Amino acid sequence: MSKKKDNKPSVRSAESAVQCEIGKPVKKTTIGGQALIEGVMMVGPSRTCMAVRKGDGTIHVEEVKQSEKVSHFENVPFIRGCIRFYKMLVTGTGALMRSADISEEGKPEENAEEAKSSRLDDFLNRHRNVVVTFAAILGILISVGLFILLPRLIVDVIAKFIPEHLVHLTWMAVVLNVIEGILRMMIFLLYLINASRLKDIKRVWKYHGAEHKTIACYEAGEDLTAENVLKYPRFHPRCGTAFMFIVLAISILIYTVISVFIGSQPMWVNLVVRLVCIPFICSISYEMLRFVGRHDKNGFCRLLCKPGLWLQKFTTDEPDAAIVEVAIASLQAVIPENKEDDVW
Repeated sequence: MSKKKDNKPSVRSAESAVQCEIGKPVKKTTIGGQALIEGVMMVGPSRTCMAVRKGDGTIHVEEVKQSEKVSHFENVPFIRGCIRFYKMLVTGTGALMRSADISEEGKPEENAEEAKSSRLDDFLNRHRNVVVTFAAILGILISVGLFILLPRLIVDVIAKFIPEHLVHLTWMAVVLNVIEGILRMMIFLLYLINASRLKDIKRVWKYHGAEHKTIACYEAGEDLTAENVLKYPRFHPRCGTAFMFIVLAISILIYTVISVFIGSQPMWVNLVVRLVCIPFICSISYEMLRFVGRHDKNGFCRLLCKPGLWLQKFTTDEPDAAIVEVAIASLQAVIPENKEDDVW
């Protein structure tokens, strides 16, 4: 009995499939995106726009306003990463909330009362900036608690069962930090796997896959049509998922080095050290992501991309033509007039 052929693109094929047709150069663009509720947000060199499929089936495109003031530190290596990450998180959270509202527009109302805004809705509309900032900060706190502090708490509990004379040894500090790093990776992976099983999240992952496919098609120099875009893989080497993996990997190295120098410390000291180091870890990870993206033909850099590509199996899904059309509309709105402005 012959085996049924699997037509889904593999992670390995992602690296070769993003290459354009033979003889054409590949353009690496700085344009990036984020999946929304029934939509996609694209960030270009001068504009940020979102496209959302409304309840009546039409595609709504609007510009996401951002502060025109750019701090000097946003261009300073090893500092810019944290600033840009926070600003992007706030922008993305606001776009996500806005897309939820737009996606409901045009849907038939079941009764007149449902069409009326509640007091809570009115409050959210009047204080959207405050709500968005609070939601972004809350998201950061939850992520820090779940992926940074929880693994350390577990390791500190384990350390209480280790004989006192062994806990203070250098090699034991290294072992405990490696265990902490493995726990961090496992918690992150379990989070992605369980999230990908939720019906609403799977829908968002389809838009994430459409975002990647559309950017890959644009980088290949092909016309942005649904037919062309669907040919490309949903995995992209310069994805935010890769950034998260790099953050987790760098954290293992930095926390291990620090533990070797400071030795065994009380639980609260270990937690404070991890909180203080988060900005440094994010900054180093951001610079590494830029370096890997710029030198992705290097064998070592290609190796560093593989874990991020593999993780995208849980954060992307295959879209249909209707979803791809939304991603195309978002990308077209941010493509600069000067084609050199968005070169990576």
